[in-house]
Formats: sequence, C-alpha cells, structure tokens
Amino acid sequence: MEKTLTADAHLAAPPAPDALNATTYPVIAAISFAHLLNDMMQSVLLAIYPMLKLGLHLSFAQIGLITLTYQLTASLLQPLIGLYTDRRPMPYSLPVGMGFTLVGLLSLAQAGSFGAVLLSAMLIGMGSSVFHPESSRVARMAAGSQPGLAQSLFQIGGNLGSAIGPLLAALIIVPQGQGSVAWFSLFALLGVVVLSFVGRWSSHHVANFRKRMQAHAGNGLSRRQIGWSLAILGLLMFSKFFYMTSLSSYYTFYLMHKFDLTLASAQFYLFAFLFAVAAGTVLGGPVGDRVGRKRVIWGSILGVAPFTLLLPHVGLFWTGVLSVIIGLILASAFSAILVYAQELVPGKVGTISGLFFGFAFGMGGIGAALLGQLADATSIETVYRVCAYLPLIGLLTAFLPTIKKG
Repeated sequence: MEKTLTADAHLAAPPAPDALNATTYPVIAAISFAHLLNDMMQSVLLAIYPMLKLGLHLSFAQIGLITLTYQLTASLLQPLIGLYTDRRPMPYSLPVGMGFTLVGLLSLAQAGSFGAVLLSAMLIGMGSSVFHPESSRVARMAAGSQPGLAQSLFQIGGNLGSAIGPLLAALIIVPQGQGSVAWFSLFALLGVVVLSFVGRWSSHHVANFRKRMQAHAGNGLSRRQIGWSLAILGLLMFSKFFYMTSLSSYYTFYLMHKFDLTLASAQFYLFAFLFAVAAGTVLGGPVGDRVGRKRVIWGSILGVAPFTLLLPHVGLFWTGVLSVIIGLILASAFSAILVYAQELVPGKVGTISGLFFGFAFGMGGIGAALLGQLADATSIETVYRVCAYLPLIGLLTAFLPTIKKG
C-alpha cells in the first residue's frame, strides 16, 4: 500500500526545473509547419489580385481597399486577442483561428462581387489575428531555455509559406481560375488537425508555463522603464519594417529602372534577397540566446546602416551583394526584438506577441503605401536614398536596459 501511494505521489508531482526548461522540438516544428500553411494561404489572396481585378472589373483603389481590410483586421485584432488569452488561456483557439482562414478561402473561391471579396479578406485576416499571438505563445511555451531559437524556427515557417504561396497560386489558380482557390482549404483543414494536437499539448502545459514566467517576473525595471523600452522597440520595428518593405515591394522596380534589367532578371535578385532574409531569420534567435537580445538588436538594426547607405551609390554586382547582406542582418532583428519585449513583460506573452505582430502587419501595409507615393512624386531611386538612413534609428538601442533574468 505504501509503495502504491509513493508511486502515485511521484506521478502527481510537478515537473522538475530541468523539465520546465527543456525545449520541446516536436511542438516547435508543428507550430512552424502551421505557420507555413497559414502564411502560404494568406499570400494566395495577394497573388490573385490581377485575376480578381480582371474578373470583377476592380479599380486599383478597390485592390488597395482589399489589402487594407485584410491588414487592418489582422493588425487591430491581434493585440486584443493576445490580451484576452493572457487573462483566460484558450489552448484550442488556434484550430478555431485556422477555421476562419478555411471559411475565408472557400468564400474567396466563390466571391462574385467586391463586397464578397472584402468579406473573404476579413475572414482571412481574422484567422491571422488569432494565429500569430497564440502560436507565438506556444512557441515560447515549448522553448524552454531557448526562446530565441524557438521564435526563429517559428518565423522561418512563415517566411517559407509566404514564398511558396504565390508559386502555388501560379501553378494551380492561374490555369484553373478563381474557383480553384477552394483547393487551398485542404491546407487549412490540415492546419486545423495539426493545431488541434498543438492545442492539446498546450492545455497540459499552460500551468507550468505560468510558473516559469512567474519565476522570471522580477527583472528589476519600473513601469516607466518598461514603457519607454517598449516605445523604443516600436521605433526599431518601424525602422526595420519600413526598410524591408522598400526592398520586398520595390526592389525589382529599382533594378529595372536603374540597371535596365528584365523583370525575370530582377526577380532573381529579389529571390536572393528573400533567401537571405530566411537565413537571417533563423540565425537571429539562437545568436540572441547565446550573446543576449540587446547585442543582436544593436547589430541587426544599426549594424546594417553602412550597407544601406552604400546601396544607392554602387553598380549592379555590389547592389546584389549588399542586398543579400542587408537581408541577412536585418532579418535577424524581429525574433530578438520580440523575445526581448516578452522578457520585459513576462506575464503578458500573448499581449506582447499580438502587439508586435500587429505592428509588423501595420508597418508593412503603411510603408508600402507611403513609399509608393514617394516613388510617384519623385523617383524610385529617391526611395532608397531616403530609406538608407532608417537603420540609424538603431542608435536608440543604447537606451534599452539590460534585462536580468530573475
């Protein structure tokens, strides 16, 4: 009888500290794969704009409104959802969010009017607003003592998905027509299944995660210091995403205008840049785990300034080389900034993740619009001469406190 009681007590005992700090790679892999599926399906909406414009006789202003609807829905809801689930954990919200994306894709496949397309974009945006803060929280839960690595692996899934989406759209939707968008709902269904398993794992570990966050809650910073630090991180995010938007949205136009390249040749340079971004995303997190987030933020924002300042003044070969270096270094910033922010406010992982992912969505959309207006008013080369100074905002990193884990 005593042996039975002892065994039961052992099974009911809380996990050892080493278990709480262990990195759960299968869960991180699952959430990264779900990120790939999520961003792949979202990029399909952007990829079929020409088809929607021709088929539904839309204007460029209406195309812009579709983008605005999707990005506003995603960016505004993400912080609110993160805030709510910080107070009331909802482990199974992830498959529900993917369900919104599934319904949005089915709606988009049948959309016969501008209003129906807007509704579809809103549903896809709602799916994103649930997915990003909650999946980032799960990545942090599974990270153990390597939160930077976990966020990087999570992010690389999204980068790959964004690259694969337009390719699949060209292979499947363009030849088959708008109705074939419905086939992508099968990917959403797969995502629901994967995220259901992730939700089950999360429901069993949320209590231990809270204990770990409480153990590191004492970083010795006042509310005012935390507020100023978050404001500085916001400015650093502005610097990063505005410059990244200048390359991802207008790099091909810049190469074609300045060097008389064909569209196919310019896209090769864009692919090299995007590949460097993917590699930089992977490197930023684990490097931050080893040397500290603040050092990575220093290097990834301010460290890229010499290359951005040189870019508008060099020939084609060095433009290609510099863009790869810029993508590699600058892409490492987001994981470091996000994990640093989570360590600033350890009890609000969902809120912080939602806030920063929402800010990233907003900056991407606003940046593309403003830089497009600047290019129309001046020239595409002026865009890169102006944006070259954005990484100097990285000097503000000097005012970020060094966080001591409690």
